[in-house]
Amino acid sequence: MADFSIADVKTLREKTGAGMMDAKKALTETGGDIEAAVDALRAKGLAAAQKKSSRTAAEGLVGVAVEGTNGVAVEVNSETDFVAKNDQFQDFVRKVTETGLKADSDDVEALKGMEYPGGGTVADKLTDNVATIGENQQIRRMKSVSVSSGMVVPYMHNAAAANLGKIGVLVALESDAGADVLEPLGKQLAMHIAAAFPQALDADGLDADVIERERAIAQEKAAESGKPENVQEKMVEGAIKKFAKENALLSQLFVIDNKTPIADVVAKAGKDAGKTIVLKDYVRFQLGEGIEKKQEDFAAEVAATLKG
Repeated sequence: MADFSIADVKTLREKTGAGMMDAKKALTETGGDIEAAVDALRAKGLAAAQKKSSRTAAEGLVGVAVEGTNGVAVEVNSETDFVAKNDQFQDFVRKVTETGLKADSDDVEALKGMEYPGGGTVADKLTDNVATIGENQQIRRMKSVSVSSGMVVPYMHNAAAANLGKIGVLVALESDAGADVLEPLGKQLAMHIAAAFPQALDADGLDADVIERERAIAQEKAAESGKPENVQEKMVEGAIKKFAKENALLSQLFVIDNKTPIADVVAKAGKDAGKTIVLKDYVRFQLGEGIEKKQEDFAAEVAATLKG
C-alpha cells in the first residue's frame, strides 16, 4: 500500500509543477516524504527551485507597528478566516502588536506576560478572547527591528485593516537622511521583500541547513552529468553561489527593473541624497508560513458519519 495519498500527489505537483506520474514515482521512492520528493524531483531536473510558498496554511493576522526608530511584527493565528475578520480579534492583534514595541526581545512568552491595555496581561486577554469568540487563538511569533538613527518603514500587503493583514514587512534603514528620502525608499524595498521572499539579509545569514540541502541536490545533479570530478565541484559551487544570490536580500535583483541588486538600489539612494544609507535589517512575516494545514478528505468524512 502506498505511503501517500492523492492529496499528497496534488501538494507535490503544486510545489514543483511536476507531472502526475513523476510526482507519484518520487513519493513512492521517498516513502511519502513530500519534502524529500521535492528534492528528488529537483535533482532530476523535474522541478523548479522552490521559493517560499505564497500559499498560506493558517488563518489569523499579521500585525506591524512602528514607534520612532523601533518596529515590531507579530503573527496571531486563529482557526478560521471568519475570526480574522472579527473586530474583537483585529483589535486584539493591533494592541498586542503595539504592546510588542515595548518588549526588548522576540520572546512570545515574554510578550504574553506583559500588561495589556485596559488591564491584565496579554495572556489573560488571549484566554478571554478564546472564551468569548469560541475559537482557539495563538500568538505564534514576533520579531523586532531598530536603528540608532534613521527609520523603520512598515508595509502591509493587501491589508485587512490598518497595519493588519497576511504579509507584513518592516524595513530598517540606518541613516541621517530625512524621512522624505527614507520613507519612499523603505516602501519600495518593502514591496520587493513582500514579493521576492528573501531568506536572509545577506549570504552569510542564510540557514546552514538550507545551504546543505541545496548542496546535496546540486551534487546529485552534477554526478548525473557524468562530467569529471573537478568540473562537478565547480558546478556545485556555482549552484550554491546562484542560490545565495537569489535568496539573500542585498544581492536579489530589484523587482521593479529586474536588473539592479538591492545593495546598489540602497547605495544609489544614499548617493542621490548625499547621505549614507544602510539597510540594517528587515522582517517579512507571512501568515501561516511553515505551517502545514491538515488535509481533510470530505467524502471520507461524510461516509464515516453515515456509517455512524
